[in-house]
Amino acid sequence: MQVYNAPLRDMRFVLHELFDERDYGGIHAFSELTPDLLDAVLEEAARFAQEVLLPLNASGDEEGCRLDNGVVRTPAGFKQAYDRFREGGWTALASDPEYGGQGLPERLNKLVEEMICSANLSFSLYPGLTHGATTAIEGHAPDAIKRAYLPKMVSGLWSGTMCLTEAHCGTDLGLLRTKAVPQPDGSYRISGSKIFISSGDHDLTENVIHLVLARLPDAPEGVKGISLFLVPKFLPKEDGSPGPRNGVAVAGLEHKMGLKASATCQLAFDDAAGWLVGEPNKGLAAMFTMMNTERVSVGIQGLGVGETAYQSAVAYARERLQGRALGGAAFPDRPADPIIVHPDVRRMLMTMRVHAEGCRALGQWVSRALDAEKHSADPEMRAQATDFIALMTPVVKALFTDLASEAANLAVQTYGGHGYIREHGVEQLVRDARITQLYEGTNGVQALDLVGRKMAAHTGRALRPFFHAVSGLCEEMAGTKDDVLSGLAGGLYQAFAALQLTTATIVRRGLRDPEEAGAAASDYLRMLGLVGIGFTFLKAARIARARIEEGHADRAFYEAKLASAAFFFDRILPQVNALFLAIKAGKRSTMALPAEAF
Repeated sequence: MQVYNAPLRDMRFVLHELFDERDYGGIHAFSELTPDLLDAVLEEAARFAQEVLLPLNASGDEEGCRLDNGVVRTPAGFKQAYDRFREGGWTALASDPEYGGQGLPERLNKLVEEMICSANLSFSLYPGLTHGATTAIEGHAPDAIKRAYLPKMVSGLWSGTMCLTEAHCGTDLGLLRTKAVPQPDGSYRISGSKIFISSGDHDLTENVIHLVLARLPDAPEGVKGISLFLVPKFLPKEDGSPGPRNGVAVAGLEHKMGLKASATCQLAFDDAAGWLVGEPNKGLAAMFTMMNTERVSVGIQGLGVGETAYQSAVAYARERLQGRALGGAAFPDRPADPIIVHPDVRRMLMTMRVHAEGCRALGQWVSRALDAEKHSADPEMRAQATDFIALMTPVVKALFTDLASEAANLAVQTYGGHGYIREHGVEQLVRDARITQLYEGTNGVQALDLVGRKMAAHTGRALRPFFHAVSGLCEEMAGTKDDVLSGLAGGLYQAFAALQLTTATIVRRGLRDPEEAGAAASDYLRMLGLVGIGFTFLKAARIARARIEEGHADRAFYEAKLASAAFFFDRILPQVNALFLAIKAGKRSTMALPAEAF
């Protein structure tokens, strides 16, 4: 049985306590939002996730989507749940009020996203793709398109997709063949096929708006010849309601390992009417506005699944009786002790726990930068936030989803044989989590983006906000007389020193040989991410110690936070040392074997 209760106490901690508003200079747009108001939104989202979405997760996986006379049908209950989701205003939470959004902060929205993903990852993709599409349209489309499409999409009446992948090309978009032919009225005719299109068609909304990458007739070869087009499933009538069917059809549904309640479609565009978004031949830059938004959201998807895996494993470990505690019977009145008494089970549970807590905290740090980039009145703060987001986007996407997959597998291991059968539902989490490491750019691609682009750009400028924050905290903590905090600070300082040395090594070697940087990329991404999580745990531990000394009523929460921090620093952060040694070894053994020898 899948178990999920929204971790509201920890969410309130990262939202209200962990980060100071001064981190990005305070944002006037949110000055009237009180903690009570934000908490009320979280509580209502938790109720919806637990009561409406979670019960549909296993049944949606069992039933899956189906193609019925050219229309995709979602599993039983999904349409009713989506209607309630839309009517509750959840699709519009962080969108621009100009188009009907509520204009709430991204740091709140990401916590709500996490709850939706924890309860039902398949469901989350339908509104999630729409939010990304509205970001691209708002940033690059002409005003007429914004007025015509954004209010309907923000309200959730219409949904959105991103159509990139073709059967012969995945990440290498320079090879795509979909064509766009200009028309006298300023529109274009789009022809071609796309695969792996999440939410490509369904019965939840009255229209589906596709953002499609295609080539103009005179476009140059490669990625410099790609343009972005808006292609609706139904052409809007003058009154804004859906009109005649456009030339886009579902050619098939992908038969997937997981996320079975999320419709992943093969789409055929046959002389479909479309409109240019952004400038001709610069569509990839416009699409990256959506892709980067989605990459952060995919990281949050991973966090959500990891949290459910953790909670489900804890529930089982408390109930499953097997063996006796190594130090003697913990529950002598029972025929056996619950497996939660065993050190190896504790190792698995604590690993899942600190992964979830650490990713939530790091995600909140990045979410605050997203708010600052969009809303800060200080140009310097906006620029700093942009650099930080550029650096951390591949880390959030790749590290969070890697850790989610590890957590889901640890949940199965905790259940033992019962985890390997479908009745308990944790094997679904393994299947669902696995795709998060693949779509929106595989995690290896994210690592190459981090090392090949983000590190190198502007002589390492994107690294500076991160390095300054970590080094600043280490300096602040250097003189502490608290033995607990001193020990944690020393661990972070050592890991950060290894990260700095590794960064210099990769830059030096990579300038001579790009394969050296490529061989180090995935290890470096994990290394940087673990240091980032260590930073948030040290901040959390400092706050927890202070609250305990103040005699805070919620002492148990802060003591648990200290325990999580201690486990992370004892058992997880030391991975940085192994990563350092692996990167130091260079590419030699990785690239030594000839291709034909494999």
